[in-house]
Amino acid sequence: MTILPKAVRLVEVGPRDGLQNETTIVATEKKAEFIALLVRAGLRDIEVTSFVHPKWVPQLGDGEDLIKRLKPEAGVRYSALVPNMKGLERAIASGIRRIAVFTAASETFNRKNINMGIKESIDGFKPVTDRAYKEGISVRGYVSTCFVCPYEGAIAKEKVAEVIRALFDLGVDEISIGDTIGAATPQDVETTGAHLTKQFPIDKLAMHFHDTYGMAVANIYQSLQMGFATFDSSAGGLGGCPYAPGASGNLATEDLLYLLDRLGIETGVSLKMIRRASHFIARELSRDLPSRVLKTTAGETIA
Repeated sequence: MTILPKAVRLVEVGPRDGLQNETTIVATEKKAEFIALLVRAGLRDIEVTSFVHPKWVPQLGDGEDLIKRLKPEAGVRYSALVPNMKGLERAIASGIRRIAVFTAASETFNRKNINMGIKESIDGFKPVTDRAYKEGISVRGYVSTCFVCPYEGAIAKEKVAEVIRALFDLGVDEISIGDTIGAATPQDVETTGAHLTKQFPIDKLAMHFHDTYGMAVANIYQSLQMGFATFDSSAGGLGGCPYAPGASGNLATEDLLYLLDRLGIETGVSLKMIRRASHFIARELSRDLPSRVLKTTAGETIA
């Protein structure tokens, strides 16, 4: 019998990875309310914004103002995505204490996403991470297209490991392994995941699944069986990727919690309160969100 983790850690990415892909720009005060609801639900790691130039991601152009509005909470860690030194300077000025840098395991995807090759992007992160550490700011890493790329097809596990090693060499403390277009299956997760856990501490790796083909929860269960215990998710299933044709939203935090609750795995997060947060942001966006739990429980009163 497979022994599953007794507890897992969730990293909520809805306020950043989710809202950046929405056509509707949510008012700053409403974003702050959304994040406050996520904190009330029990989430302790929340990616709240990015410091990408507003020209490219206008939905998140209010990062500094938003962070000023966030109430400090004991044990809660807010983070922001940073693409370069200019973004880092904005992050430092905002007072945020954790940032994330990002690259891909696919050369083509990386060039279409940030107009750089993989090595060029990682080389560019070195002064960013060095400065962050001097400021006492911790750094997370994202690697996109770790299983399948919309341009190159299947991605070799060896390539994924090579990129992850380069990021760890920069000193990042955790790396999120992304299924950017939601095309991975449990077999892909088993193959790539087993290769990675032979080379890197599993507690330094997180899984980040999209649900394009309805495989996200199955991939989570495969990951749990392998001992992974950190997962990214997005309230309501917000998200997608403008540079990944056909990619749907991130795995919904509600759908992930339903699985974990049924398995008896501790998260410290309330499914009921996550539903409340998701209903709130759905109203602000004036649309239904893709979370299966939200759709199944539509109409139920949340006390």
